[in-house]
Amino acid sequence: MRQKRMALINDITGFGRCSIAIMAPILSVMKIQAVPIPTAILSTHTQFPIYYFDDYTDKMENYIQTYKDLHLTFDGIATGFLGSEKQVDIVIDFFKNFKGAETLVIVDPVMGDYGHLYKTYTPALADKMKELVPYADILTPNLTELCSLLNETYPDHVPDSDELKEKCERLAAKGPQMIVITGIIMNSRQIKNFIYDRGHCFEIIVKRIGGDRSGTGDGITSVIAGSYMNGHSFYESVKKACDFTSQCIGYCEKNNVPNIYGLAFEEYLSELGE
Repeated sequence: MRQKRMALINDITGFGRCSIAIMAPILSVMKIQAVPIPTAILSTHTQFPIYYFDDYTDKMENYIQTYKDLHLTFDGIATGFLGSEKQVDIVIDFFKNFKGAETLVIVDPVMGDYGHLYKTYTPALADKMKELVPYADILTPNLTELCSLLNETYPDHVPDSDELKEKCERLAAKGPQMIVITGIIMNSRQIKNFIYDRGHCFEIIVKRIGGDRSGTGDGITSVIAGSYMNGHSFYESVKKACDFTSQCIGYCEKNNVPNIYGLAFEEYLSELGE
């Protein structure tokens, strides 16, 4: 029996602890082989005042062709930030070629936050992202991304459990049966993560620590993926991801790690392999 293998379709950033740079080590320590498929290569992420950016769109198809020619199989596929409509089409083609009956697909629709889409997201790209939803087994949107995928206006209040369940049910009707709405800010002290698992709903409330920190979403997604692929329930996987990232954020705040430097996951990485 071979080691489990997961394709990571995301950008590679050198400094700043985000995307594949955080996902690959987490999956590796959880005994899953990480196979990067870069959408772009950056020296630092785009929240820094300066960065080098190499768009990998035109290279992706030739890169992936190698895996087709080798007849590789994947136990999991994770997608993160995508920068163009063409990249969405490339990812869909990857799903069609590599998503087997037992392949877990986890889609993190990295599109925006606090009711606004990122500047790189045109209305056409935001609309195109909806085409990934039917292929996902697990979907990890925040509230902004959830509303965008459903063509809804961002709410002027914190949605209650019934509202969130109704939204998840409409997304689940398109494909994904496991959804976690991440980072719902309840108040100055608490953040809620709402879990929809095949019609059953749960909430995990964590302490709100500090401000937004790059790489947190990538950390959550990769811990969920690794834990679920290793046989844990969806709820257990989300709980593990929340506990791990909270621990890392707490360390960052205690040691004055700038938010832009990302999640200091290295301090607790070994605990994920236990």
